[in-house]
Amino acid sequence: MGGTLIIGAGQAGASLGEKLRAEGYDQPITLIGDEPVPPYERPPLSKAYLMGEMAEERLYLRPPAIYADRDIALKLGTAVQSIDTEAKSVTVGDEVLTYDHLALTTGSIPNRLPAAVGGDLGGVYTVRTLADIDHIRPRFQPGARVLVVGGGYIGLEAAAVAAKLGLSVTLVEMTARILGRVAAKETADVIRARHHLEGVDIREGIGLRELSGDGAVSAATLTNDETLSVDFVIVGTGIRPDTRLAEAAGIACDNGITVDEFGCTSAPQIWAAGDCANFPYKRGRLRLESVQNAIDQAENVALNITGANVPYVPYPWFWSDQYDLKLQIAGLNTGYDQVVVRQVGDGISHWYFKEGSFLAVDAINAARDYMVGKRLLEMGKTITPEAAADPDTNLKALLRA
Repeated sequence: MGGTLIIGAGQAGASLGEKLRAEGYDQPITLIGDEPVPPYERPPLSKAYLMGEMAEERLYLRPPAIYADRDIALKLGTAVQSIDTEAKSVTVGDEVLTYDHLALTTGSIPNRLPAAVGGDLGGVYTVRTLADIDHIRPRFQPGARVLVVGGGYIGLEAAAVAAKLGLSVTLVEMTARILGRVAAKETADVIRARHHLEGVDIREGIGLRELSGDGAVSAATLTNDETLSVDFVIVGTGIRPDTRLAEAAGIACDNGITVDEFGCTSAPQIWAAGDCANFPYKRGRLRLESVQNAIDQAENVALNITGANVPYVPYPWFWSDQYDLKLQIAGLNTGYDQVVVRQVGDGISHWYFKEGSFLAVDAINAARDYMVGKRLLEMGKTITPEAAADPDTNLKALLRA
């Protein structure tokens, strides 16, 4: 068969295949996915799709016919059993497919609650795939009691939708506060206040001890010994890179599939991109969980498959929609030692600095602040903490300086 096989039919896999064709790659391309549907967007799953505001077909990245038009073969609803790096082949069901290049865009896996605490009971859900949302959506009825476990973006977005649909929502976060791993206290305070306004009961510093019920969950005991009656549970305790195939094939992994600056793994002619890939960044290594990174890194790998030898340089950005709050994030706040607040009108933004150097910005209903912060980072320019905090600072002028 030869050509390029892509394992993982998500945003990264689809982007990689399309970029190969756009660059004139004329060898066979096969995109393999274990879900029975064509590549689709994940972010709307826990928002517009869960709300019933978006049809399934609108989730699709491309109409299925487009892949045939671009001579990209889709092999869907089929899991890859193994990779043979010596024979340059993969086993898919009862088929063995050979490759010249293999791209791993296997994404990530949601963390689940262990069976020992009732995680295997009926009515306990994650919100990662289309099938997950299809299973959970009928439970979103006014008055239903839902417990959300985890105060990261996944849990908070699910809580927001539940509250908007009239459910009784309790969210528990076992660490000291929501968004503790990803955002400053200032950003968390704004998000928390909006959830409280919508009636969400947020419990911080309190975890889940056990779920109970006769086959299906009906109660949750918290670490403060309180027991809540619940109709269902949403688990939003993060995700981990899907490295199972790579590890079984002997490909180097460490918090993801380890790749070099070009996206190549430790095995010849095998590449990785997206949530599953751990790549060099500045003086260390990084793994990013975002749509933007999935697209950009996959397209960079496609260039390198065609021989371009272009190092990957990420410009991270993220977003989260909760109620009427649009949170847009540019940059990485790792290691920050100062946060300054900028408020203009109804918009508010939080600017992260380390030893006076600009790292990242969280903009809440402040699109201009987000766009300027993003462009400053992309252009290698900076802003002082004093200028960021001053509402009279002409941010756009900084881009022209």
